[in-house]
Amino acid sequence: MTSAINSVPNDAPLAGVRVIEFGQYIAVPAAAQSLADLGAEVIKIEPSAGDAARQLGWTDDDCGPMFTAYNRGKRSVVLDLRSDAGRAAALKLVASADIVLQNMRPGAMHKLGLSAEQLMSQFPRLIYGQVSGFGQRGPASLRAGLDIAAQAESGMMSLNGEAGRDPVRVGFTAVDILTAQSLTSGVLAALFRRSVNGRGALINLSLIDIAVASLANAWAEYRMFNKVPLRRGNGQPTVAPAAEVVATSDGMVVVSAYTEEHFPRLCNAIGSPELAQDARFATNRARVENRAALLAALNAAFNHHSTHAVCELLSNAGVVVGAIRTMDQIRAGQEGVSKDLFVGTQAGERAPADIPGVVLIDDYKHRPGRVPSLGEHTRQVLSELNQAN
Repeated sequence: MTSAINSVPNDAPLAGVRVIEFGQYIAVPAAAQSLADLGAEVIKIEPSAGDAARQLGWTDDDCGPMFTAYNRGKRSVVLDLRSDAGRAAALKLVASADIVLQNMRPGAMHKLGLSAEQLMSQFPRLIYGQVSGFGQRGPASLRAGLDIAAQAESGMMSLNGEAGRDPVRVGFTAVDILTAQSLTSGVLAALFRRSVNGRGALINLSLIDIAVASLANAWAEYRMFNKVPLRRGNGQPTVAPAAEVVATSDGMVVVSAYTEEHFPRLCNAIGSPELAQDARFATNRARVENRAALLAALNAAFNHHSTHAVCELLSNAGVVVGAIRTMDQIRAGQEGVSKDLFVGTQAGERAPADIPGVVLIDDYKHRPGRVPSLGEHTRQVLSELNQAN
């Protein structure tokens, strides 16, 4: 089904900004979608087979879950970049653009005449963002780079899971999402700088760098204690109770109350003020050493009460607590989730689905949007190019 591009209000923060995306999977498409949400026009260049995310684990149509999540509000143009005509059309689009985003294998864009060096020499105001798995140069750059490899090699998986058991990946593509957010921040900073001095910019990110940088707190502990942090399941190694999972009568909660101010509040709230004076728990160091006994006491206090009751009790006492929920239990406008967090997203012939999208500017809200079918806007965009010439 063909439809016009989503209308963009005149007061959209990025109204008038054009983005050309050569993106696959998540990191670059997610960043481009964030720019589209802010009002930029995003033209997604795809090969004839489409972005590989379109049918990843999905066969009903060409807008699978991963593609639906990160391609709202774009126009899809199919070009054969191996052909002279395809490259010429891509170059014309770049000439009309403010931003180019790509996550092809290192060296691939250079062979097509579309690398950062080649384009920025022709268009000095161009902002060019590129994402790789392991950098653009050197032996590691030749490796296939996906989120899971960066989780493994950055040390992230070494921290995730239970002690004495296999490392565990984070349960979603955390590195891809962090990279997309960093790319979006870099593009916005570059746009601001260009408004001052007229210069374009290269934003060069790798999944491995973003993954390592995301572990800054663990790195600080490693440097300061001279001890490699290792996975230990829930809880934190140097403070207690911190991120501890405790059972309730109908579920589980996570609790943090490790400061000298918060721990007595927790003890008073559960009707056991004497725990704060117990030698095993009187100081943070003692609580860390006696974590098992502390958790036993908390489980005994919580397991006769519902999750809702525990959360209400501890929240009223000023203690950090969170119910452990599954996705079917999360509702917009409830338990602190913004009522306008979810965006109506139309894909293919399916009924619109509500997909979360963070509002970055309070007075500029998301609008419902469509995910483009493969090549849906090819004729329209190429016609616009010819008319412009």
